[in-house]
Amino acid sequence: MSAGLVASGVRRMFPAGGGVESADLAMRPGEIVALVGLNGAGKTTLMRLLLGMLRAESGRVELDGVPLERLPGSTWAAVGHLVDAPLVYPELTTRTALELNARLRGAGRGVVEAALQDFGLTEYAGRRIRALSLGNRQRVGLAAALQHRPQVIVLDEPTNGLDPAGVIALREQLLARRDDGAAVLVSSHHLDEVARTADRIVVLNAGRLIGELAPHSAGLESMFFEMLLRDDEVRA
Repeated sequence: MSAGLVASGVRRMFPAGGGVESADLAMRPGEIVALVGLNGAGKTTLMRLLLGMLRAESGRVELDGVPLERLPGSTWAAVGHLVDAPLVYPELTTRTALELNARLRGAGRGVVEAALQDFGLTEYAGRRIRALSLGNRQRVGLAAALQHRPQVIVLDEPTNGLDPAGVIALREQLLARRDDGAAVLVSSHHLDEVARTADRIVVLNAGRLIGELAPHSAGLESMFFEMLLRDDEVRA
């Protein structure tokens, strides 16, 4: 892949309120983009649109220059994502879940052992997922999303439930994937954490992308809330 994942004028609004309005967003190979906003800003909706989980009312999303609706299945095998909840069956063991996920994406069995080690799951490999803690289930979901070394990665609030060791493991994996040339999008409302890894921080407010923040700016949190306040005042 060379063009990454690109949204142009994507819109999807809901009758009960909320949604995403006319979003332009590009994730290029070799960069981590952080999508930040308050709860209810539309982060998950936008990620679902980027992955084809929701159909846009207008606009388009392209992966490697090809509209989502025309993508072959082989291209999707190079995408890794975790949106809402880990995509694993609770009755399976950790190892079996990762093995099935790897097979679906055409990856070899060797990736599973590496993923178990990378995410601190080796001692839980034989346990059923339903018996794991929330944090370890999140680790399994992240391992499943990243073990096949995807070229496009979309993660929605990936640090949810993780302890500090899990956060560090995720951080290391995202930086490694970026250095391998992957295009990465991570949503969060924790500015301090995304600033450690992001090359760009994009701000979403009330369904609209309203600007960007430099990750290493002094007073990043204050700048974020000032941007939201200005946008709220303009919309009012």
